[in-house]
Amino acid sequence: MVLETNILLTKEEAKLRDEVKDFVRSIDPDYLRAMEAEKIDYPKEALKEMAKRKILGLRFPKKYGGRELNWVSDCAACEEISVLGPSLGCVYSMPIIVGEALTAFGTEEQQKKYLIPILKGDITSAEGLTEPRGGSDFFGTITTAEKHGDIYVLDGEKRFIAGAVAADLFLLYARTDPKAPGHQALSAFLVEKDMGVEIAERYGLMGFHGMGTARIVLKNVEVPEENLLLGENTGALIFNRMMVPERLTSAAGSLGIRAALEIAMKYSDKRKAFGTTIRRFEGVSFKVANCLTKLDAARGLVHMAAKQADLDPDSRETRRLVSEAKLFATETAWEIVNDAMQILGGIGYTYVYPVEKALRDTRLGLIWTGSNEVMRMLVQHEAYKRLLAEEGKDRDLELDAIEAHKIAEKVFG
Repeated sequence: MVLETNILLTKEEAKLRDEVKDFVRSIDPDYLRAMEAEKIDYPKEALKEMAKRKILGLRFPKKYGGRELNWVSDCAACEEISVLGPSLGCVYSMPIIVGEALTAFGTEEQQKKYLIPILKGDITSAEGLTEPRGGSDFFGTITTAEKHGDIYVLDGEKRFIAGAVAADLFLLYARTDPKAPGHQALSAFLVEKDMGVEIAERYGLMGFHGMGTARIVLKNVEVPEENLLLGENTGALIFNRMMVPERLTSAAGSLGIRAALEIAMKYSDKRKAFGTTIRRFEGVSFKVANCLTKLDAARGLVHMAAKQADLDPDSRETRRLVSEAKLFATETAWEIVNDAMQILGGIGYTYVYPVEKALRDTRLGLIWTGSNEVMRMLVQHEAYKRLLAEEGKDRDLELDAIEAHKIAEKVFG
């Protein structure tokens, strides 16, 4: 791959990225084809190889198997792995997501019991947010957790869980206060599959193959009190933090679409029409120029959000920038893959090139980890909050108008 950039990375971060590129080169195309044909339910071998190379959970403490690196490193690694497709990008990201909950909110005992084997690749983790009744309305969760002595009994369903078929451990949210509003009523639990989690439906998906995405059912599942994360009714606090790794890895993974663009560029330099290679026509070359510009812009925004997440993962500024990065990177990826297919023409619509697979895979990015409509809601909400809170602290730009003194003309209602 040649469409990445070093300008946003330190020497150490670039070295880490090159280390991850070695892993990417090691993946046999036959393995990817088996995933696409869904002959593989979940790529455990790839997960184990990532763990062996110590590229899982890069930001987490060394005592648990991490490297104590930063979000920029994680994003660079996620982009590289995602050139193989979002399924393997998700395999890489899930330990980041569940690991974030454990490192930020877990007890020492929970971290030792679960984070260490997750980063070793000995257990597979998954996260359950969406319920059959709705997706974006997270705080409308109706899965319940009733306490009986030193156990919680969970009842409910979660759907569209990536990796559920192979997961040994689930991070799940349930309502522990039936009377309080959602943001005050939810708690997070670490639920082992062997506690009674039932795989009720394995979904057939348009793309994102080989990840064993499923719906799970919880029927009187008994979860010990020590598997409660942080405390009762703290689910909103945990959820808000968890949206950083959820959405930042989605954004970084979307940059892997550069693989489809590279295929299209190489094709356009070989394919001839009307006596010359098609890259000589503005209809093609301008598409490439636009795609490259948008790809670099998306990467810059992703890395800016990553630096902000390192600075303060819980701030409103982080929430806004991460939402912007997820929104822009996933929509950029969708535009790029469509242009890549257009450049290839009819052959791009066949199985001869992997661009048709990339197109099917990429469509998911605009939906998962919070739809892009929700991202837009968050971006404008946080921007207004900051703007209005800091009113009067900066230059009053309205006074620069020629007739700014005509106060009587400023009528607002």
